[in-house]
Amino acid sequence: MSNDPLLQPFQLKHLTLKNRIMITSHEPAYPEDGMPKERYRAYHLERAKAGVGLTMTAGSASVARDSPPVFNNILAWKDEVVGHMKEMVDACHDHGCAVMIQLTHLGRRTRWDKADWLPVVSASHLREPSHRAFPKVAEDWDIARIIEDYADAAERMQAAGVDGIELESYGHLMEQFYSPLTNSLEGPYGGSLDNRLRFVWDVLGAIRERCGKEFIVGIRYSGDEDLPGGLTKEDGLTISQRFKDSGMVDFLNVVKGHIDTDPGLTDLIPIQGMRNAPHLDFAGEIRAATDFPTFHAAKIPDVATARHAIASGKVDMVGMTRAHMADPHLVRKIVEGREDDIRPCVGANYCLDRIYQGGMALCTHNPSTGREVEQPHTIEKAETPKRVTIIGAGPAGMEAARVSAERGHHVTVFEAADQPGGQLRLTAQQERRREMISIIAWRFEQCTKLGVDFRFNTYAEIEDVLATNPDEVFVATGGLPHTDVLTDGNDKVVSSWDIISGDVKAGHDVLVFDDAGDHSGLQAADMISATGAKVEIVTPDRSFAPEVMAMNLVPYMRAMQERDVTFTVTWRLKSVVKEGNQLKAILGSDYGNFQKERIVDQVVVNHGTRPLDELYFDLKPLSRNGGEVDYDALATGGIQEVETNPEGAFRLFRIGDAVAARNTHAAIYDALRLARGL
Repeated sequence: MSNDPLLQPFQLKHLTLKNRIMITSHEPAYPEDGMPKERYRAYHLERAKAGVGLTMTAGSASVARDSPPVFNNILAWKDEVVGHMKEMVDACHDHGCAVMIQLTHLGRRTRWDKADWLPVVSASHLREPSHRAFPKVAEDWDIARIIEDYADAAERMQAAGVDGIELESYGHLMEQFYSPLTNSLEGPYGGSLDNRLRFVWDVLGAIRERCGKEFIVGIRYSGDEDLPGGLTKEDGLTISQRFKDSGMVDFLNVVKGHIDTDPGLTDLIPIQGMRNAPHLDFAGEIRAATDFPTFHAAKIPDVATARHAIASGKVDMVGMTRAHMADPHLVRKIVEGREDDIRPCVGANYCLDRIYQGGMALCTHNPSTGREVEQPHTIEKAETPKRVTIIGAGPAGMEAARVSAERGHHVTVFEAADQPGGQLRLTAQQERRREMISIIAWRFEQCTKLGVDFRFNTYAEIEDVLATNPDEVFVATGGLPHTDVLTDGNDKVVSSWDIISGDVKAGHDVLVFDDAGDHSGLQAADMISATGAKVEIVTPDRSFAPEVMAMNLVPYMRAMQERDVTFTVTWRLKSVVKEGNQLKAILGSDYGNFQKERIVDQVVVNHGTRPLDELYFDLKPLSRNGGEVDYDALATGGIQEVETNPEGAFRLFRIGDAVAARNTHAAIYDALRLARGL
């Protein structure tokens, strides 16, 4: 048996977990009609096959009709969920992986205009800032009904064969009852801590009565709300001990903080640029004080940190949820001594930010996550090796190279710069976003192991490509900033890339016109304001940086709100003219014939990129397919068979921003789908 602390078994009541690594409860928003069907099952099964000891399904499976998910969650209040859960549980059990599910009533953490349009219910009228719904105060019949709903849902899960359940407390109805900030009730459920905890005890009692003493029940909760007037660390220690002493709780899954606002959520679940494992020591204090099984997860992206969490005795089970989104085979690679091959989580938080905007969770640089059925994580060898030539070593080009090499092809990559990276190398110039370069570094290391021939400092021409005698050619040349968006004065502006790269020095009074709404605009504004400059960010949108999304927006706001930065929405930069030694920026509106003027010394434009595609169009007439892509085959995982020019020497594909300005995930997904069919 291995001496690795992570690979030691853990005994939880009657359940033996084969190792100390778990996937904590999270909702990737993969259900269909509220049910965990094929996509959901395939996602968890992939990780079970690779050796994870415990996978927890469903961040917040709903126990009641009046707890409608704000995004696509499992509906545990429906009887039909049993069969779907049993199929997933049985499949994971076949690979020695334990399965649990998290149950909850959201309380005020939802909206009244979802699902059946029922009133939101809580322990006070206070709305949650994130979801904005003003709740009704729970009446006695609400409380009685919801307690039964919890017990019903737990019984369904027991019937499905799960190894246990976890009750979600923090931010949800349970904590809304026992936090002094969100409970205005009088009588048996309000006032003292004993009274405020009564709802939790009643729920646990009903579950135990229905499911018995042996059924494993845990609770995920905040041991410190970290809010004025909220639950303190001392309260958290008291509550933790009471959970243990109740005899109705089998494990604690502790977090720190609150989730009622975007900044609070981001502190509790940190993203890139924030400290790794910020609450691990706190969880260790809970474990030491209670001497009770304790689980924890919060930005533990790497094996070394996870190993420390277990070896130090701070926790009994360590959650690596986003890390398993990046690499579902993480545990297998630890067992096989291949930790260097683990695809790293870069904390980009594309997964969580997407679900909070109503999409399904996707990993920035593993497009197979959530697509296990149509885009498997493993790459099969091709029957016949080919010569594959790739122009450009950004994320799209590097993925095309990796996948092609995994297929067994001979791969040549031309790159004009002296190292790989493309736009991601530019992004990683800022310290807070430096983790993004790991997307490139991992692929470069994998490609090097697979023997890919890199030719740096080479601005590829047609002759260079033809000299490789290719069977397949990928043009992954990316794009260049597009700033030609004004009626007058395009020659007087600079791009966000100019600022981020350091090619242009920041001004002292700067207008940033952000018409793309992505990271580049905010990153440029952030870097300019850090010099002490006055900055105004102007956007024609009704909100700024809509492509950045909620949790990624938090670090930008924290940095810029303490500086001299102004945010102006619903105004469009129309023109820029010289005025003495300064610039006059003229703003217009899409809402009417309105105009404003600004006098500044620098104007920065962020309007996406235009494809750098000259080489593609030069190669197009020489190719067998004329660059054409069969979109049906691309979308369904089929093989590209277009051949419009039988005399052509190779097939030609254009990927990433060389097609159109999109994002990193789209670029990598392009490359994966096309290259795996070669």
